[in-house]
Amino acid sequence: MSGGEVAGILVAVFWAILVSFLAVALARLAQTLRATTRLVAEVTDQAVPLLADASSAVRSAQTQIERVDAIASDVQEVTSNASALSTTVASTFGGPLVKVAAFGYGVRRAVSGRKEETPPKTPRRTVIVGRTVPGTRREKRTRRKKD
Repeated sequence: MSGGEVAGILVAVFWAILVSFLAVALARLAQTLRATTRLVAEVTDQAVPLLADASSAVRSAQTQIERVDAIASDVQEVTSNASALSTTVASTFGGPLVKVAAFGYGVRRAVSGRKEETPPKTPRRTVIVGRTVPGTRREKRTRRKKD
């Protein structure tokens, strides 16, 4: 055998090894593609019902939001009506009620003032310029406390 024949055999063996590695790689790639295709099909089968449920949930939420919006506008209207009613009642009855309360207070004050004994009048004192009369300050303090 010559050197060219040995080199040819070596090239053929390496070529065969390379082709077998490529065949194994292609077989694994085909297996991976089949698994990926199966996975995508399963995800699609599960995603379609989930999307339908999500769409239904969004529609339901939209309906509830519309109801809440209607309720909120009704509550706002009731609040404004209550405020207007409160203002009307306060302006209609507030003034007269204050007057009646003031009149009642005045009557009570007048009735309670008559029941109390009137303090005896203090005798007139003579003022001496430059001198302080003993006991005068105490009497003023007690008069202030009584009033």
